[in-house]
Amino acid sequence: MSDIVLAGVSVAYDGEPVVRDLDLTVASGEWLALIGPNGAGKTTILRAIARLVSFRGEIRIGGRAVTELSSRDVARKVAVLVQEPQMPAGMTVAQYVLLGRAPHLGYLGKESSRDRRIVRDVVRRLALEELASRPLDRLSGGERQRAAIARALAQQAPVLLIDEPTSSLDVGRQQSVLELIDQLRKEQELTVIAAMHELTLAGQYADRLALLVGGRLAAIGSAAEVLTEPAIAEHYRAQVKVIQMNGSGTAVVPVRN
Repeated sequence: MSDIVLAGVSVAYDGEPVVRDLDLTVASGEWLALIGPNGAGKTTILRAIARLVSFRGEIRIGGRAVTELSSRDVARKVAVLVQEPQMPAGMTVAQYVLLGRAPHLGYLGKESSRDRRIVRDVVRRLALEELASRPLDRLSGGERQRAAIARALAQQAPVLLIDEPTSSLDVGRQQSVLELIDQLRKEQELTVIAAMHELTLAGQYADRLALLVGGRLAAIGSAAEVLTEPAIAEHYRAQVKVIQMNGSGTAVVPVRN
């Protein structure tokens, strides 16, 4: 099981509260999108779940408190895709993606044929085959983003945390990456929590949306429930038109004043 429960979670940086008394439950296999204006606490919540920042309260994954897990156990349960991943100079794409298998390697740290097969499959699915032998420092921004996504997916953790999964990608790559994440979620019963800037994409791919404002949960529910014109006007200070896409999700279109 990979359900996630946050109970009374608070995070502060240098004494300044960023997330405040957050209660949140994400079902196993669910895709939850964290949305909200800049500074709402979306990234901080992902970092707390992955135990990358200190927090008050309790976070449980599959019934186990993350504070009781070893670093290796956390890495086996949670894959994290950050906005600007560090990429070692001189390393090729294939070598970098293989790093995603590190939590599963044995004592000697030697990858198996299964590890290499998983990497090849992810590289193929993300259309990175022609780039597999290219050094990371010779990639474009969009190519680097796809390599980072491939590394996270190669980890095959039951929980996938993603911070802005479509940054640096053109519209075609945005769609293909999100479709792949959704496909793997269904195949492998992944639980996905994604901080998403693009409201239309959040409304089309996520099962539920959690709207965060000032580190607090302002609303949670389906796209139709959360992505309303009054809510977006209030919390984003934006004038938009919300369109229901006949079973294909919700689109949020900016409207000029």
